[in-house]
Amino acid sequence: MTRREALATRAVHAGRDDLTDLGLHAPPLDLSTTYPSRDSLEEARRLDVLATGEMPPGPPVYGRAGNPTVARFETALAELEGCEAAVAFASGMAALTACLLAAVAAGRPHVVAVRPLYGTSDHLLSSGLLGTEVTWAEPGKVAPSLRADTGLVLVETPANPTLTEVDLRALADECGDVPLLADNTFATPVLQRPAEHGARMVLHSATKFLGGHGDVLGGVVACDESRARTLRQLRFVTGAVLHPLAGYLLLRGLATLPLRVRAASATAGELAARLAAHPRVTRVFHPTVRPRPAGQMETGGPVLAFETDGDPHALIAAVRLITPAVSLGSTDTLIQHPASISHRIMDPEDRTATGISDRLLRLSAGLEDVDDLWADLSRALDAAAR
Repeated sequence: MTRREALATRAVHAGRDDLTDLGLHAPPLDLSTTYPSRDSLEEARRLDVLATGEMPPGPPVYGRAGNPTVARFETALAELEGCEAAVAFASGMAALTACLLAAVAAGRPHVVAVRPLYGTSDHLLSSGLLGTEVTWAEPGKVAPSLRADTGLVLVETPANPTLTEVDLRALADECGDVPLLADNTFATPVLQRPAEHGARMVLHSATKFLGGHGDVLGGVVACDESRARTLRQLRFVTGAVLHPLAGYLLLRGLATLPLRVRAASATAGELAARLAAHPRVTRVFHPTVRPRPAGQMETGGPVLAFETDGDPHALIAAVRLITPAVSLGSTDTLIQHPASISHRIMDPEDRTATGISDRLLRLSAGLEDVDDLWADLSRALDAAAR
């Protein structure tokens, strides 16, 4: 039996298998928007195939239908998630939008979702802007919420921003034949691979840890080839394409993903422990401080949240090394106030009911020295208390 290569090895080589045969070391960046062809009949035939969501071999036709650089990133991410295919989009919200539109197009616009979710994801479902109808359900109560027109069950685990973990295998069993879409942004395929636990589709805001340097926007869905064809159709007609430069940066980001995520996870775990012992911190949210689903995540992950008895806005104003900014997953440590930023768009009552209090702060650990981060954070905690 052939030994399966470790994820760290595959992260370096995925999407690059043909480079030696091409005489290249770095993956090429193809910025073309269109691709000339003297055979317009063959080009018409290929465009007919591309419009169905299939990706036929041969040269591209038009940048909105496919790009070789983006395709390398898709191939690599699918391999790391253990899925047949992946489809990349301009942002994580564009990727989620395509998944919801696919359910609507199939005549199954009802969605069952588990809170908490990223605030804009929550708003998109609650607003019904795409023609979907949502039922919010807790794990263990999803099955009774399913209907004949349920096209999707959506979960984010660990959840943004409370880091709540959901047992994916148990949830997938509840879903039955309804596909489970798992947002894996916080964990990445380094720490968990939802497809191994029954999820049919895996969503990422690639802007976060996959890119890893705060300089690229993107989203991606890993799934089977049948679902990928539908998502490609939607991407083709809506134009929510990932720019080739973004695809290039995301593929480069995957090579260091295991190193970055594991290092940041160790830092987050240490900060969570120190925060739990700090007199100005009333509550800490991190998978290491609560019971967890067995065998699902490798570690607690690189994101944590905490509540302070002082003014959270004063704390954000007081940090000097930590970056006070929205988003997460960068090489530098980021801190933000979810009720004001990432989850501001939610109804305040829904926000409170899902555990997002006005004193909650979310921190995404970066790659700095943990003692330097703690010196900055503890000083800011004391300043906020004053």
